[in-house]
Amino acid sequence: MPGFEPPYVTAIVQLEEGPRLMTNLVEVEPDPEHIRCEMPVEVVFQDINDEISLPMFRPAAAGVSQ
Repeated sequence: MPGFEPPYVTAIVQLEEGPRLMTNLVEVEPDPEHIRCEMPVEVVFQDINDEISLPMFRPAAAGVSQ
C-alpha cells in the first residue's frame, strides 16, 4: 500500500453509528495473538500532510468500550 511502511494491519471497523470502514490498526503487534474480531478500538488520526489526516484505530484503553 503506497505511503504505509510494512508491517501494517488492515481491518474493517464498524462504528457504533452503523457504517463500516476499511482502515489500519495501529499501536498493536501485527500478530494474530494480539488482534481479535470485535476487539474494542478507538480512533486516532494520522497526519499525512498539512491538509490530510486519516482516521486509524488502536486497541481501546482497558475498561473503555467503543
